[in-house]
Amino acid sequence: MKIKRVCILGAGTLGTRVALQSALSGYQVAIFDISAKALESSQKLMEKIVHQLAKSSGMDDTAGRNAIASITFTDNPNVAIWDADLINESVTEDIAIKNAVWEQFGKIAPEKTIFTTNTSYLLPSIFAEISGRPEKFCALHFHDVFYAKVVDIMPHPGTDPQLIPLLMDFGKSLEQVPVLVKKENHGYLFNSMLMAFIGAAGKLLTGEVGSIEDIDKSWMVNFHKPMGPFGILDSIGLDTAWHVTKNKTDGASKRFASLLKTYIDAGKLGEKTGEGFYKYPNPAFRQEGFLE
Repeated sequence: MKIKRVCILGAGTLGTRVALQSALSGYQVAIFDISAKALESSQKLMEKIVHQLAKSSGMDDTAGRNAIASITFTDNPNVAIWDADLINESVTEDIAIKNAVWEQFGKIAPEKTIFTTNTSYLLPSIFAEISGRPEKFCALHFHDVFYAKVVDIMPHPGTDPQLIPLLMDFGKSLEQVPVLVKKENHGYLFNSMLMAFIGAAGKLLTGEVGSIEDIDKSWMVNFHKPMGPFGILDSIGLDTAWHVTKNKTDGASKRFASLLKTYIDAGKLGEKTGEGFYKYPNPAFRQEGFLE
């Protein structure tokens, strides 16, 4: 099988990036969302990314704009799924929502379509059966896409092994580095390590051991990094972090989840809303003198 047409479910931060990179890589792409506003925001974000790439990597700005123009932005599921060879789902990290999406698209997708989920922390086996084709179901999890170019391929026990090399090749064609997670694991490889690091930072903050800024400074200086754990959380999205953290049962995670919820309730989801632990587009950690 040759993948030619890709359907992205969910026009959020990550779905937008996967859709854009797929189009830049020559695939025919449709991106679906139930929200017209989300689709509009997705297109604007793509334009911003193309502009940044043209400045930082020398990518042809015209090629980027042409790639965006080739993408179908739609709230019609039948239009989105038409002749799709592969679905990559990036909707909210909520089991009920994802189940509803997979039940819907499992019924209308062409027989040939491969189903993949971009879930950050859940397992593909949770959704495989409800999709109606568990043997064609696998996790295909992207990171930033343009700067963190790793894609995790994580089958569940019922995944057809023949999908793995196909998804490996697809990941490489999107200029990603594919890594195989040999058995199901919450958080794949990198996210498992990242959440341990984020959890430690959250414990320090809720335990009033250090401030947001000082915790970030400590990490940034010692590891020569451009941002610390709370800057990273803002880039991930505090809502995404909360969906992961709220499911943990230890006291430190519960306290951190409660703190994250106060930000979410205030509409402060991180960089995508203009404010999280820091204010954007010019957060304190990027300003001259922050590390002095």
